[in-house]
Order: sequence, then structure tokens, then C-alpha cells
Amino acid sequence: MKTLTSTAAALAMTATAALATDSTLGGDPITAETLIDQAEIVRVADAIDAAVDAKDWNLARSYFTDTIDVDFTSLVGGEPATIPADGLISGWSGNLTAEKTSFHLRGNHRITFHDPGSATMLSHGYAWNRMERGALEENGGNPLWEVWGTYEHGFARTPDGWKVNAMTFNATAERGSEFVRNTPGS
Repeated sequence: MKTLTSTAAALAMTATAALATDSTLGGDPITAETLIDQAEIVRVADAIDAAVDAKDWNLARSYFTDTIDVDFTSLVGGEPATIPADGLISGWSGNLTAEKTSFHLRGNHRITFHDPGSATMLSHGYAWNRMERGALEENGGNPLWEVWGTYEHGFARTPDGWKVNAMTFNATAERGSEFVRNTPGS
């Protein structure tokens, strides 16, 4: 029994040591500095979702640099572009008006630090939109639209903290009402 206990303890210590050396954060070693930055980067990305769902457009805008590289081509077509962040927020607020309820959720955040002032975060994302007019027969009879995909956010450290300077969404699946997806709320 004593040998079994010693063997189990040795295996547990070996596994713990292996996990500690293999623990990475988007390919980067976890340190006290990167862990704090990682927490702040995740907070900013999640706060964008919360602000959008609350339709607090000023708060949502505060998480972006003045210009942003965007790529939503997998969802809406077109070309990737560099645009004013005010334009991104204007587009979101024009589509997600009070009539259209939304719920955004992201997880599985993976962060790579390129240098002390820049990072990239990959994550999985889900969005749900509901608009009662979609339930009308002439609008397709379905008030819901959902999309799943992956995000890539670029972050820059600014005097005001970490801000998003790039955002790509790669849609992997969607279902529901195209009317709800494409019609701005009133």
C-alpha cells in the first residue's frame, strides 16, 4: 500500500509539473504579467458584447481604437476594410435598434501577445437576434436568427488600456429568419 501511495504521489507531481510547463496562453507562457493582460483583454471583448446587447453604443465605442480593421465578409460579403470605429458602431446601432433583441456570447478565448503593446485573441462566438415582426407570415413566420462562428480580435495597449483595433468574424453556421437578420429594427 505504501508503494502504491508513493507511486500515485510521484505520478501526480510529475503530471502537475508537466501541466505547469505545458500551460500556454495562445502559445505564450503564462506569467503574472500576461495573466493580468489576458484577463483585461477577455473583459474588453466580453464587455463589447454586453454593451451591444444593452444597446449602450457609447460604452461599446469606448472599447475600440479610433480606426479598426474589420472583416465580416463571411457573414455579409464585401471586402475587409479599415473604417472609423464610429462607423462600426453606427452600423450596429442601425441594425440592432430597440425592436431587435440580441444576445452575444463568446468563449474559448486564446490570446497571443506579439509584444508588450499588441495581442490577438481568438474565440468562438454565438449571436441570437429576435424581432417580433419576423413572426408575421409575410416576413417568414420566424422571429429568430442565430449565427455561430469564430472571432479574431486585434488589441492595442493605449494610454486608456487595451482597445480593439481589428475584428474578424468567420461565420460557421447560421439558422433562422433572414428577415430578422437583414431588417433593421425600428
